[in-house]
Amino acid sequence: MKKFFLLDIALFLLGSALFLGGWTIGRVKKGVVVDGVAVGGLPYSEAEQAVRQKLADALLPFTVHTAEGDELFETGFSDDLADLLRRAKKGEELHATAKRVWVALEEDLQSLCARHSFAAHDATMSFSARGFAYSAEKNGRACDYARLLSDVTEALESGRSEVTLYTFPVEPHVTEKSLRARTRALASYSTSFDGSNAPRAHNIALAASKISGTVLMPDEEFSFNDTVGQRTRENGFEEANVISGGEFVPGVGGGVCQVSTTLMNAALLAGLKVTESRPHSLAVGYVSPSRDAMVSEYSDLKFKNPYDVPVYLLGLAGGGEVKFTFYGLPDGKKYEIESKVLLVADPPAEKIVEGEEDRILRAPKQGIASESYLLVYENGVLLSRTLLRRDAYAVVQGIRQVKRMEQEDPDGTSPLPAAHF
Repeated sequence: MKKFFLLDIALFLLGSALFLGGWTIGRVKKGVVVDGVAVGGLPYSEAEQAVRQKLADALLPFTVHTAEGDELFETGFSDDLADLLRRAKKGEELHATAKRVWVALEEDLQSLCARHSFAAHDATMSFSARGFAYSAEKNGRACDYARLLSDVTEALESGRSEVTLYTFPVEPHVTEKSLRARTRALASYSTSFDGSNAPRAHNIALAASKISGTVLMPDEEFSFNDTVGQRTRENGFEEANVISGGEFVPGVGGGVCQVSTTLMNAALLAGLKVTESRPHSLAVGYVSPSRDAMVSEYSDLKFKNPYDVPVYLLGLAGGGEVKFTFYGLPDGKKYEIESKVLLVADPPAEKIVEGEEDRILRAPKQGIASESYLLVYENGVLLSRTLLRRDAYAVVQGIRQVKRMEQEDPDGTSPLPAAHF
């Protein structure tokens, strides 16, 4: 029994070997035609190669239509030729079933999307003492990768060989319009000076140039002295009249207080918060009482930016005028400054002194007691009226020099001074 069992096993293995060998190295039945290719009598491997060449020649590249033109992708395919040829009967005309295969599908589609996408660019703004410069924003574009992958997969399964690439715009975060809206003029203020007084005009222009181009971040405090620096010859300032000890006397940096005064008024009109300012000892002619800002080694002008966005400052001096303008995002309010004179004291009679010529040594000035207020309006309605400062400016007695009169000695030999009353 055992002998017959082993013989059956041997016959089975021999039959299997003959069957498998015939499957792999046999020939196609005579007269078989597959997709127009006569493969009858050919070894299976050669028949498969011949038909696959025909299928490959007929397989068009997969096309993706884009806005810039068509993109073509070479793909492979799978087929049922091995089984079809081995089961073919003599003289049959058959058609192979081929299915397109895209091996690097996701990698190729990601690369395609990258080629047809680009980032959005925000608008930019730069600021300097010369003013603002803007560059416009640029829209970006993104590929709808998920849709592309879905469309291609569906096309492969249904036997189609083309799809359309869909893209959508990408908006920038910052536009030029939004930048310009945040850098609008808040307020300007200007005062006039004698342009023929060259040293004073120079000092005013120099101080204004040191301030122009300043950017104040939210809640940041501006210091006039820190920004302009010491008024010394080493820093480029020249000698011109300053107020010292209740008198106008020559001093390095004369005229700078007109710059600080003009700046303070512009800051108040722009809605900034003045945190430090002091009056001159004498009233000045280029601004109303209690609207001046005296600066010195011991006195500063300071103010803060109360807004949630930066504030930008431009200054210019020339042609007998110094002007400051603040820029930022308006808060919808209007700011005004009111100067109120409380008392005026006339100076005493001028003092007469003798000299080489007739001239005014010191002009008389009235003494003034005054106040200033900040008025805030919204939609034409007064919201508040706040006291800014209460000041007293000294009386100045005028001094006039008269020319000394001379007369002859009784003997006619020497002049005698004449008395003036």
